[in-house]
Amino acid sequence: MRRIERFTANRRGRDIAVGDIHGYFSRLQERLTAIGFDPAADRLFSVGDLVDRGPECPQALQWLAQPWFHAVQGNHEALAITHVDGGLLDYSQYRAAGGGWFLALSEAEQVRFAERFRRMPLAIEVETAGGLIGLLHADSPYRRWADLRELLASTPPSEVQEVCQWSRKRLYVGDVTPIDGLRALIVGHTPQRQVKVLGNIWHIDTGGWASGQFSLLDLASLTALSASPGE
Repeated sequence: MRRIERFTANRRGRDIAVGDIHGYFSRLQERLTAIGFDPAADRLFSVGDLVDRGPECPQALQWLAQPWFHAVQGNHEALAITHVDGGLLDYSQYRAAGGGWFLALSEAEQVRFAERFRRMPLAIEVETAGGLIGLLHADSPYRRWADLRELLASTPPSEVQEVCQWSRKRLYVGDVTPIDGLRALIVGHTPQRQVKVLGNIWHIDTGGWASGQFSLLDLASLTALSASPGE
């Protein structure tokens, strides 16, 4: 299992990042159609949390099978894996966070989803003309991207994965310390009213799963292509 995946620059089309999807794939598809997304040339990079909360969670596997769609593993994918592996899980919290659909699946179906989620990397790197861009679900535990990359080349300690998938500390304290070695780090996990930039970290989960305000970020220009269905 690769904990980090690297993509060379897209010479044919656009590279676009999207925040947490949480089972609202039709809503996301509407936004992609609105910006003229071309699956033959463009690529869509997800900061994870494809499932839970929304009505279309089973479609996650169909999206992960598309050659133009690439996603890091979010904390909600990790929760599904923890359940299948028999790990420690607060089930009342898991259900409250939208995991009921997964628990209602047959054991065989749960295993099928978890095995695919297990293959999702913790981090993605995308080359652009302006420099290297990284994607994580929540945050980087290190100031130097090279330090995280080195750890992800093998099996990272559990505390490293926890920061990558769960940490909200940077937002809570307003930390503007940049991540060295990256043009930008793109993350989700914590919904914002609008895209928020701290240092060179872009927080792009604008609650598309709740309000329809999916923010699509062009990685070449680091500009938001859409924010609301009415645009």
